Amino acid sequence: MYQRSTDNKYRIMDDYLAGVKAEFERAHPGKRLRLMPVQAGESDYAVKVQQMMRSPRTAPDLVREDSAVLDSDVASGYLRPLDDKLAGWADWARYLPAAKEPVRAEDGRTYGVPDGTDTRGLWFNKELFARAGLPTDWRPRSWRDVLDTARTLKRRLPGVIPFHLYTGKGPGEATSMQGFEMLLYGTGRDPLYDPGRKKWLTGSRGFRDALEFVRTVYAEELGPEPADALDPAVSTRVSTDWLPSGRLAIALDGNWLPKVWERNGARPWPGWERVMGRAAFPTRDGAAPGRVSLSGGWTWAISARSRKADLAWQVIETLQSRRNALEWTVRDGQIAVRDDVAADPAYRSYVPGIAFFTALVPYTRHRPALPVYPQVSGAIQEATEAVATGDASVAGAARDYDEALRSFADTAAEGGS
Repeated sequence: MYQRSTDNKYRIMDDYLAGVKAEFERAHPGKRLRLMPVQAGESDYAVKVQQMMRSPRTAPDLVREDSAVLDSDVASGYLRPLDDKLAGWADWARYLPAAKEPVRAEDGRTYGVPDGTDTRGLWFNKELFARAGLPTDWRPRSWRDVLDTARTLKRRLPGVIPFHLYTGKGPGEATSMQGFEMLLYGTGRDPLYDPGRKKWLTGSRGFRDALEFVRTVYAEELGPEPADALDPAVSTRVSTDWLPSGRLAIALDGNWLPKVWERNGARPWPGWERVMGRAAFPTRDGAAPGRVSLSGGWTWAISARSRKADLAWQVIETLQSRRNALEWTVRDGQIAVRDDVAADPAYRSYVPGIAFFTALVPYTRHRPALPVYPQVSGAIQEATEAVATGDASVAGAARDYDEALRSFADTAAEGGS
């Protein structure tokens, strides 16, 4: 069972899985692999999968899971641990430690095999930087460097949006993961959730500092107009309009943008690789490791109610052979999770800049994808929107977040016992 894009034009997964199905059936005479696409958005797909996994009559044997909901499905008893299978699979040693982290649940067991990941950083327009008298090999070392560069762009290039940071409820999870948490995880130790105490944290200085950064961007008009920033379709505007047209100078975004600009993408942009530079997003004050990235990704998991778990595991081995893993990673514009794929010349050359985003994997962090995380994410979006629009002060928005958090999660004060 897997998600099919709601856009019928793109069937990358369908084509890839058709090849895997043929390979698996050749290797297992008399066996058949049934493909079960669900054409839906991510949230609707997750709901559909959960509904089907509740019953042995409808549960798929193998399911493609967003790592963000994996822990929730484990807690509901929907997934089978894979440690016994992984112990005898030599290829598991090829997976990067950062890729294994999000498929390990709170109980310490592993429930999925990742098929790719993503990383985030700063995209910047080198032509606009040159016009503004800024270095085209830009490497910001702190939040102040980012803001000062945006201020220079605003002063020297009227009409250009200096910096885009996902903000507010409209962009949804992009606000939390690609925007606010990129700031938050650059403030020191984990300021969102304490896994040792199993508590969500309130009163975080890092949380307030991140909100202050958001407030500064919008109070000083360094970002787009608030109405544009809060548009649910803003990510499409960033990739298909603002960046290609030269209207936006810096975007805090992901490795996947070139998929939009390549020849078969939604907005072909010949020569984008000469125009767009890349830089790691810095920590707050430049403290080690000096760069921040967050990662998500999808994984293959086996239903707890599957009656054919052994065959399902053999499908995973087929899906994640070195050859198939390389093919999928390149087809879908992913960041490699296997060291042998990451080192392959076909991977390292498939799109300009892939080496830069791959190099962020050792530094990347993951969301605490626990059952209440969607509510935490919603509260983050509320807080960022309040400070971006001026409806609340940083202190007020942080206080409202803490109150919301206490209403649905077990909390502890940052640094408390």
